[in-house]
Amino acid sequence: MKKTIYFLFILLSPIFIFSQNKNTKKLSFSGDFRFRAEQDWDSQKSDGIYRNDRTRLRYRARFGVAYKYSDWISLGIRLRTGNPKKQQDPQLTVGDGFNEFGTLPISFEKIYAEFNYEWFSGWLGKNTFPFEKQHELFWSDNVFPEGISLSGKFAFNNNIIQSLKINTGHFIMRTNGTSLDSDGYFQGFQIVTTHLDKILLLNPSFYNFKNIPNIPDGNETFTMNYAIVHLGTKVQINKNSNISVGFDFYQNIEDYNNINTISQEYKNQKNGFVANISVGKLAKKGDWTFKLTHTYLEKYAAVDFFAQNDWARWDYSSQGSPDGRLTNFKGFELMAGYSLGKKMNLKIRCFKVDQIKSLTTVKENGNRIRIDFNIGF
Repeated sequence: MKKTIYFLFILLSPIFIFSQNKNTKKLSFSGDFRFRAEQDWDSQKSDGIYRNDRTRLRYRARFGVAYKYSDWISLGIRLRTGNPKKQQDPQLTVGDGFNEFGTLPISFEKIYAEFNYEWFSGWLGKNTFPFEKQHELFWSDNVFPEGISLSGKFAFNNNIIQSLKINTGHFIMRTNGTSLDSDGYFQGFQIVTTHLDKILLLNPSFYNFKNIPNIPDGNETFTMNYAIVHLGTKVQINKNSNISVGFDFYQNIEDYNNINTISQEYKNQKNGFVANISVGKLAKKGDWTFKLTHTYLEKYAAVDFFAQNDWARWDYSSQGSPDGRLTNFKGFELMAGYSLGKKMNLKIRCFKVDQIKSLTTVKENGNRIRIDFNIGF
């Protein structure tokens, strides 16, 4: 912890000193805080034993600084709370073994250089997932890839298509110190278009994952590849009331039939879909929003430890990693939100989850409810 504070002080000191002159406007700051109450109940494990019902109080804090070096180059960093070994989860549990009110784990989640010039944009370093998405069921908002991202966006003046954006990138998960093709990495390519006065959005994508461990944090028994085709769309049904529906389909076209280390029951578990309908948005004080999401996500339709870990208590703790394993499930989420003010809101989320395939005669399940207070600047 002390090393993190010292390093942050050294890193930011030149910026703070520099900010005292006429270039102060080149600096921007952002941050947020969340406090959460969470209840889990009736969660069955694959051996038929039920996990103990659990109530947790949790919190998260993040703080970021960006510096606009020129009209087209900016630099940024962001810190967050959370166990550094749990990339999906920046939340801390109140009283969770931090040495009787001792200090908390804080780490860097973003360090990047960003470029924006006319139709072109991109970044180098560690930054936000650069591909269009409607939810976290394929990729968590808390997982920040490291590598290079490139994008190009073009506008059109006609009634059929209003914009076209191309996103691509190469991101290294684990380097082996030899050639780039021996690293654990993923590459993405995506086309995003808007149509019919921006009522319709389409975002077909392809994600190529190579040399990915079957269990995270160095506990793998083998590595594997994924080749995931994604077809996504969002339709704004009523702009005045902010009613929209979305649908995402995922298919992993990688052939696992000749990989003996993958259980026969899972070799063709490679498809998934997510459907949602939402009403309203939290733009100003007094606003409401509601969202219903249905998910069916087979085991290899996504990389489970890059996806969200919100829906259930499933993780790799029995195999040496705290990361979540949220694929191979189907279920529903109901979310309601209320805006208390600018960038301040309350959200309640309810989850019901059942496992799709099991290696035993018993399937896992889970029930969870969360209430979040969020505030940011």
